[in-house]
Formats: sequence, structure tokens, C-alpha cells
Amino acid sequence: MKALVLAGGAGSRLRPITHTSAKQLVPVANKPVLFYGLESIRDAGIREVGMVVGDTEAEIRRAVGDGSEFGLEVTYLRQDAPRGLAHAVLIAREYLGGDDFVMYLGDNFVVGGIDGLVDRFRKERPQAQIMLTHVSDPRAFGVAELDGDGRVVALEEKPEFPKSDLALVGVYLFSPAVHEAVAALRPSRRNELEITDAIQWLIDRGHRVESTVITGYWKDTGNVTDMLEVNRLVLEGVEPRVEGEVDAVSELIGRVVVEKGARVAGSRIVGPVIVGAGSVVRQSYLGPFTSIDRDCAVIDSEIEYSIVLRGASIDGVGRIECSLIGREAEVTPAPRVPKAHRLVLGDHSKVQISK
Repeated sequence: MKALVLAGGAGSRLRPITHTSAKQLVPVANKPVLFYGLESIRDAGIREVGMVVGDTEAEIRRAVGDGSEFGLEVTYLRQDAPRGLAHAVLIAREYLGGDDFVMYLGDNFVVGGIDGLVDRFRKERPQAQIMLTHVSDPRAFGVAELDGDGRVVALEEKPEFPKSDLALVGVYLFSPAVHEAVAALRPSRRNELEITDAIQWLIDRGHRVESTVITGYWKDTGNVTDMLEVNRLVLEGVEPRVEGEVDAVSELIGRVVVEKGARVAGSRIVGPVIVGAGSVVRQSYLGPFTSIDRDCAVIDSEIEYSIVLRGASIDGVGRIECSLIGREAEVTPAPRVPKAHRLVLGDHSKVQISK
């Protein structure tokens, strides 16, 4: 079995962060989301990975390399533009050959990995196997309709009037039969080749399509709210570790990681929190579910339930929470007179200011 990992796409819901970075490489708990997926694939016993890339190919290549650091063999497959999930299968046809494969969306996060899903597919041998989860607003997803016996009878992509609340999770398993389905597709109303249409093609022709309704945790990390929630979840599992410098007057409470080369002085940190290598925290408070990436500075400030990316600095501000702060960003107080907010914001930024 091979894996097909989708690592293209514009990441429009994470702008302006994704103006300068691939959405799959935005970190949670100081590790890119994509890396969690690659580790899940490896842990399921799969070694060969086709990585579908687009405009951010160079950045993905720098981060992943040939895959050897993950115990994988990665082959890069260029997609000229985001044309739908089924289009990714279409361009990977030669690479996949006659092998079964798991298709994994690189910005998705599945707690517990995919071992059980892959094992079930290998034993039961359906033509396709999908993961489903209950969601509050299925209009934003591919939606499955099941019959009384729990079999998949219909699929629809982002329907205006959903027939269920069961959304497709971004992990799919296919036999080579899917290639015939993909080859028969025509672009949808979104002008994309939809994987839901390919699976429906299999169903309509009597092929067996199985589903699993997952009870664990899944997130599409395509927006800030979901990124922060996944960060929270991952930090819940960290073990306390102090490899950097912490002075005698600082207080570390709970699961706190201070990586090698980081320095904490005169501060209070309530975990779970991770402070990356080379970062400085001085005269500050770090609250639960906060990730501070490498080479950051938090000075005379408070921050909680947030992600701070590499090289950012926060100096002399009151309290920050529920925030995603980009690479090399600077957050400082405005002059007292005149009393006004001074902002330099990139395209598609979002700011909430307390009155």
C-alpha cells in the first residue's frame, strides 16, 4: 500500500499567515501539522508516499526532504492548480500503479492515527473506505448518507441542504478501482473533480464502499480557531521537560516544556505550555495551551491559549489570548499620547481590539 498526501492548496482561511507559508507547515505544539500526518502514515506500516504539491512546493520540499527522517520514501507530484481531490488522484495515476493507497489531506489532524483504518481495509478489501464524523454544520464538507444497515448510499460535496450530519474526514482508502471512477468524472459546479463524485461512481456501479464513524478527534486545521484547538489537544499530551535555563524566581506549574537554549526569567508559566529553543520569556505570564516557537521573545507581557510562530516578539503588552501570531511579527504597546491604535496589517488580516 502507498500513501497520497495532499500538500497543495492556497490556505485562504489562514491568511495572512499563508501568504508566506504553506498551510500544512503551520505548527501546532511547535511541529508542522503535516508532520503529524506523515508520522501516522509511517506508524500504519506504509513507506511509499506521493506528495502532491503546488505553489508552495519548494517550502514543502525543504521541510520534508526525501522523507527519510520520517522513515518514508517521498516522491513529489506537481499539481498545476487546486482542481479537486480527485484531480490529485488523476495526476498520481502513474505513481500509484496497481497499488491500494490511502489518501491523506496534509492539513488534517486525526488523533490516534490511522492504524486501525488501514488494518480494516487490508482485511475486508472494499473498493473504498471512508472516515466520517458528526459535525454541527455539514454544509462545509462532503456529506455521506447511510442506509439502515450503515452502508454508504450517497455522497454530496458541500450540499446546500445536507441529508445527514456525517462529514467526510480527510483520510480515504482506495483500491485501484478508483482510477476508472476518476477518469470518468467531469468538473463539478465548483469546477473541480470531486472525490465524492468518484466514490459515488463506485457505489452506483455496485462496488463496495465501507465507512467508519470515528469517535475520536479530528480537525481540518484550515482556520485559526481549529489550529488553536488542535494545539490545545496536542499540548494536553506533553510531558514536562526543562532543558533550557529557568531562573530561581520563575515558577513553572504543570506540564511545561522549556527546550534547550530557551531562557525563562522572572516569569510564571502555567502549562501545558511549550517554549521553543532559543526563545526568551522575561517578566511575563504564559497561560495554558500556549506554544512559543523557536527564537521568540515574550517580554513584560501575558499570553494564553495562543500560537506564536518562529522569531516573533511580544514586548510590553497587556494580555493576549486566542491568537495566532506569525513569523517575525512584532507586538508592542502604542504611545500613551495620542491614545490610538497603530496597526501595520497584511492582506486578509483580522484584528479584535478591546475598547
